Amino acid sequence: MKGMPRKKFRTVNLRQQVNAERKRNNLIFFTFTGVALLYLGITLLTGENGLMKYLELQKTQQKLTAEIVTLDQQNKQLKKQVDALKNDPFYIEKSAREEFGLAKKNELIFQFEDARKK
Repeated sequence: MKGMPRKKFRTVNLRQQVNAERKRNNLIFFTFTGVALLYLGITLLTGENGLMKYLELQKTQQKLTAEIVTLDQQNKQLKKQVDALKNDPFYIEKSAREEFGLAKKNELIFQFEDARKK
């Protein structure tokens, strides 16, 4: 009979050792996994190709797209102006009068000072 309690004691002790080993292994596994996930999260947010960099590049792309649209509109307007200067005699005359102050023969030009300059 003395042998029986010792076996139970050893099996209980063995079970406790196995449970303690499992807890230790689980603690190590979850600690390692947590640290790895934390590292991945920080890297994804702030890394060289992270979320912050992506958002910054997206803003830059939007600004450049808006600038391209503006420049395209200006380019179209300038092309129309060049075409009008090449082909439209009325526009040529208007441009010469307004921009260069030119006049036709026997034509007088009156220039008035702005009231704001006084």
